Amino acid sequence: MALPQPRQTFRYCTALIAAAILCCALPACKHSQRVFKSDCDLDVNFKQVSFHQLMDSITDFDRQYVEVSGKYREDKDLSALFSDADHVADSDGLWVNFSQDCPLYLAGTHQGLFEYNDGQFTQLNNRYITIRGRIDLHNKGSHNKYTATIDRVSLVKL
Repeated sequence: MALPQPRQTFRYCTALIAAAILCCALPACKHSQRVFKSDCDLDVNFKQVSFHQLMDSITDFDRQYVEVSGKYREDKDLSALFSDADHVADSDGLWVNFSQDCPLYLAGTHQGLFEYNDGQFTQLNNRYITIRGRIDLHNKGSHNKYTATIDRVSLVKL
């Protein structure tokens, strides 16, 4: 068996160093996830469910605590979570009922989700978020246009 030539060893070491630098640099490019939590429902187990699974079998989740992800939209008379599709009907969404009874704070701080911080408010509109709360089929949200409400919101991940 022949020993590697010095030039091949140099190429191998250079490639190894480049790979190590790339591995270290990539995580720095990723945006950090911000998690806002409340002290509400700390002792509750939340069922992780996809948005489509939740909507397809919404009656099975009435009064259940869930963790679900989707695209949040807000506006006048609008606070709702939708699938990641851009154009959907209100009836395909969940009304999101944020409550002052369950204030949400950035983990490890006293920075509230709806407080003015760093020169601006936290932007939620048209963002993909993960949310925890309780499903209420009897509350259809603003103007009764939505499938159900997710209330007692105790976690929002941006």
